[in-house]
Amino acid sequence: MDGSDRMWISAIPSLDPDTREVILDLDHTSDDPAEQMACMLLNRGHEGEAGVFYLLPEDLSARYERRGDRLSVSLLARRDVLARDLTSRPAALRAHLDRLPRDPGGEGLVILVRREAVTDFVPPERDGFQQPVALIDHNIEHGEGPVALAELVSLFESGEAGVAVVAAPGPPPA
Repeated sequence: MDGSDRMWISAIPSLDPDTREVILDLDHTSDDPAEQMACMLLNRGHEGEAGVFYLLPEDLSARYERRGDRLSVSLLARRDVLARDLTSRPAALRAHLDRLPRDPGGEGLVILVRREAVTDFVPPERDGFQQPVALIDHNIEHGEGPVALAELVSLFESGEAGVAVVAAPGPPPA
């Protein structure tokens, strides 16, 4: 699976109906240990606009890459931050930390989640920085499969899901 069923280029109407965002779906009930770690890091968020949490780039960041017609987004975290936060988590989750792929572009960074989709969308720069990535985090029952964007937005608007904004500090995708 390339993650295209969990990555969209769209607007979150209740935030800004005129802005297209790169949106990733994160499920707190996922069996994927790396996705569980990404969700754990969402608790480090700092609230900005009502209901929108911003994460410090040293806690969780994103990177865009383009290969042909595919845009990929990786969520990156510092290994030492994860190790510290995992001390009170189950041993199986802590053990998975050593299996995470190291990010070749950042010293001490690991790749938690990587999603890609076929699109011609190029994330714009704002004030000299790449457009951030919006994460919609939620809980779904196991076995229900991927959630559609409309359902995620509905969950957010009803207060059953959160949105976190993750900085993408690197250079724009080629």
